Amino acid sequence: MRSAWGLVMGGAAALVWGECLNRRWSRTLVGNGAGASEAVVVLGYRNPRAAINVINRWRVRAGLRSIASDKARDTRVIFSGGATGSGPAEAQLMADYAKSVLKFGGHVLIEDQSRTTWENVTNVIPLLEGVDRIKIASQPAHALKARAYLHRQRPDLAKRLVVADDYRPGEWAVLKPLLALYGLWTLRGLQAEERKVSL
Repeated sequence: MRSAWGLVMGGAAALVWGECLNRRWSRTLVGNGAGASEAVVVLGYRNPRAAINVINRWRVRAGLRSIASDKARDTRVIFSGGATGSGPAEAQLMADYAKSVLKFGGHVLIEDQSRTTWENVTNVIPLLEGVDRIKIASQPAHALKARAYLHRQRPDLAKRLVVADDYRPGEWAVLKPLLALYGLWTLRGLQAEERKVSL
C-alpha cells in the first residue's frame, strides 16, 4: 500500500513540476508590449513526411490562438521551418493546415529555409520589422530558446516580445514532465539573464 501511495505521490509531483517549469518558460523574456500590429511566429518541428505531424498541428493551433482578438486584422502569422526530408517545408505544411483545416483567413507569411532554431530566428527577422508586438509559439522551452536567440541577434526587436498562448494548464499534462526534462537539456546553453521570468 505504501509503495502504491508513493507512486501516486511521485506521479503527482512530476506532473506539478512539469506544469510549473513549462509555465515559467512561457513567461520568460517577454514584456507587456503595446501597439496596433503584431506578428506571431510559429516554429516548425521535424516533419520528414508529406503529411503534417501532430506536433506541428498543435503548434499551428497554439499560434492561431495567440492572436489577440482586438488585433486580428493587424496580425501577421509567420510559419517558419524548412524541409527535413523529401517532402514540403514545415512552414508550408503548417500554413496549408492553418488555411485548409482551421480555415484561417488572416495574413500568412512563410519562411521555408530554416533547419535550426537559430536559423528560424535569423530568417524571420526581416519579417518582424515594423511590428509593435512579437509572439513566438512553440512548446514553451523551444519558444524560450528562440526568444533568447532573438535577444542575442536583435535586442531592439526582442524588446517587443510578448507572451504567446502556447502554455495552458493541463494541456499535454501527462507529457509535460518529459517535455520539462527535454527542455532543461535544450536550454542548458542559455545565460542566467536569459532565464529570468518576466511576467
